[in-house]
Amino acid sequence: MQGVFGIGDVWTWTAIDADSKLIVSYTLGDRTDVTARQFIQDLCKRLANRVHLTSDGYRPYPTAVPEAFGKEIDYGMLKKIYSNPGKEGAGRYSPGECCGAQRRKVIGKPAPAGISTSYVERQNLTMRMSMRRFTRLTNAFSKNVENLGYAVALHFMHYNFCRIHQTLRVTPAMEAGLTDRVWTPEEIAALADSVDKSQLALAA
Repeated sequence: MQGVFGIGDVWTWTAIDADSKLIVSYTLGDRTDVTARQFIQDLCKRLANRVHLTSDGYRPYPTAVPEAFGKEIDYGMLKKIYSNPGKEGAGRYSPGECCGAQRRKVIGKPAPAGISTSYVERQNLTMRMSMRRFTRLTNAFSKNVENLGYAVALHFMHYNFCRIHQTLRVTPAMEAGLTDRVWTPEEIAALADSVDKSQLALAA
């Protein structure tokens, strides 16, 4: 239920629930051990039950996951193997063709068939298609990290609470039992206004 999506020097780390398609946690940051630990620790705090977790083959995960979850998790890792054909032109910005994958158990008893990153990879595509600033090789990128953070927060709020999933026929938040209705963009805007006002009150 985990994935990392990069734009420039800032990466969007995401965790998605395979059943409800809910984005459970996300983090913006660099691609380092420190950010990996912060992301996994935040994910752990948002989960009440033992879960089946899959990550890609990024090196810090086998350390970060047990630090946060201990042994109370079924964790498997999927490491994709890419060819390196030496692409020229625009193709040089894309990875080589995937020619295989290695699945391995890290903690607990993850089901081999469940060791997959397909859902989060599809979510990465949804991010790219939904936010212009994530389009490759354009001048639509965020000019500062703060604006990127606002855009990503709005995207995930809309995705979880407003956007009806094509397969589920409800929003991810409804499928996860977090709400019983489809939220409107106006409700999200009102929620953002209330947060800003509370922050101003605390500052005063």
